Amino acid sequence: MSPELPPVAPEVTAAAVAGLTSRLRKKLDAAVETFAAVPVVVQGAERRVRCGADAEVVLTPGASGAVTEAEQAVCSCLLAPRCLHRAAVLSACPVADADTAPAADTVIDGEAASNAQGDARSASATGTADGSVTAVPVPGDPGTPSRTALTETQLAAARALWVAAVAALAAGIPAAGAVAQAELLRASHSARLAGLYRAEGAALRVVRGLRGVRSRHDGHRLADLVANLRELLLTTARLTSAEPDPAWVGSARRAYRPEGALRVHGVCREPVIAATGYGGVVTHVVSDDGRWFTVADVKPGGAARARGAATATVALGSGSLDHARLSRGGLLVSGATLSSDGRLGAGKGVRATPVPGRSWTSGPLAALFARPLSDSVGGGPGNAPVSDPEQARQQAAELIGCDLVVVGASDDHVLARELLPGGADREGLLIRLLPAHGHPDLAHTANLRRLASRPGLRLRVVGRPDPDRAATLRPLAVGPLPDDDTTTLRLPEEWLGHADLGYDRLEGVHLPPGDALPEPAGLPGIPPDPVAEAPLWRLRRLVEVAVSGGRRAVAQPARDGDRAGDAAALRRVGFRTAADLLTELTTEADRRGRDVFGRTEEADPDAYARAWLTAAVYLADTERALVRATWQP
Repeated sequence: MSPELPPVAPEVTAAAVAGLTSRLRKKLDAAVETFAAVPVVVQGAERRVRCGADAEVVLTPGASGAVTEAEQAVCSCLLAPRCLHRAAVLSACPVADADTAPAADTVIDGEAASNAQGDARSASATGTADGSVTAVPVPGDPGTPSRTALTETQLAAARALWVAAVAALAAGIPAAGAVAQAELLRASHSARLAGLYRAEGAALRVVRGLRGVRSRHDGHRLADLVANLRELLLTTARLTSAEPDPAWVGSARRAYRPEGALRVHGVCREPVIAATGYGGVVTHVVSDDGRWFTVADVKPGGAARARGAATATVALGSGSLDHARLSRGGLLVSGATLSSDGRLGAGKGVRATPVPGRSWTSGPLAALFARPLSDSVGGGPGNAPVSDPEQARQQAAELIGCDLVVVGASDDHVLARELLPGGADREGLLIRLLPAHGHPDLAHTANLRRLASRPGLRLRVVGRPDPDRAATLRPLAVGPLPDDDTTTLRLPEEWLGHADLGYDRLEGVHLPPGDALPEPAGLPGIPPDPVAEAPLWRLRRLVEVAVSGGRRAVAQPARDGDRAGDAAALRRVGFRTAADLLTELTTEADRRGRDVFGRTEEADPDAYARAWLTAAVYLADTERALVRATWQP
């Protein structure tokens, strides 16, 4: 898609596709591919796309930067607004978040504030192979969350979203074109109107994933689409169960609850380049009592917006502080408001005053480096069950810190060994470092290459564990190791003790000279990757084939007589549940019924979707447990 195309609200695209005749719907995918490659003419706030000699589509985004009304997308052809040009251009635009309408932060209080807080700290859920879920109370919460039956409107919205997701799963990527995506968008909008925010968010991620994979976009992976489709099906299945946990309903991201007075200290900045066409920066801050918060500035604009936002003014406070200074300074906030995902609001009643920050060696920031990685990651995203992805996302917002010594480069990652707290010579885990974001306009990759060029370099790192790769950390910022003047970083004074790897570019002068470092001993034996080496790849391949090729691709091994081979191989090495799930999935995919005229037809699509969902949840939870084990000594 063209970076000049603005994000479009889901309901606008869905309505445009719904207005097409069946003949035009058959031509929609080809038209989307054609018009997505047409240059976009920018004239002030308007975006113009020439679709032929007599047709031009004009998009006029609102104050939020997104097209949120049908009247903001017009075509000059005679069939407009029910024309192929308008529907195709809208389908080629990024999918906007549903809360892009311009509005001030919504602050909820009283009983609503208590409910929002309960949703944000709801119980986790543990999935099992038979699909059951057991609620586990979060420490500090008085018991498990109350369960409430959904309304008829909510149940209808959840069922419609399940049906649309099942259809996309059965079709596979090649057949899940603009029409199938519009059905998901329409159902996601109905889910939002019904208050099913978690299901709505999962559906939007599935649509973005389908578009990215179909267009072979560099930022999209099949594994991400599999994970998003798994979450969508799991969420809608739980919603249609009797009295689901409130965590499956979710909460609106624009709902902010009062938090009172806060003093926060900047940790680092993180660039954001989203598949929705949005870009910006998120600054991570920590309060005096060790709680994590974020200050975000994300708007339409993609990579260019992410670069410019590095020094953009922070919306909180007097307007004299930018994100670069906040990441190295602090704020004293009165009347603070907080969303369920830890984002600080900038409503009218919020007042913030810049205060001097703290270094990584004092106060709550020093506590980041006081625990070994095995303890820090034990409560992080790798420890969250796949059956509760909302909890995993909340935990992923909390970064971890550690002291490392660089070992060297190997393949696509940098090897580093943990320096355990309590002594500079105590060594711990051997871990892998990967760029937090691979976009070429960001400095992550270049900075990691620079660090890898100095084996023996000791440094302090703040980053996020990768929950899908063995002992892998994605660093966001680095700083010098305290009490080390020879083998650590030498950063400029204006950086105030750390470098944000997405923005600040490390140069040779920032590194110690090679003769000051110990003689490299060569790369040590790299620990095996249990996810890559486990025979679960047989089940993973089938789960991914189901998404990439559809139901027919999954049924093919059963028709060719290959089903028993993979199942037997899994059984031989002890993965009996995986073997059973693989057999069940291929059996359901190949199951056929006959209509009243004796013609062959596909069997119950729900049974096939449940078989795929059970296999996908088991696979993800098992692989997550294998990854978690790699963080232990």
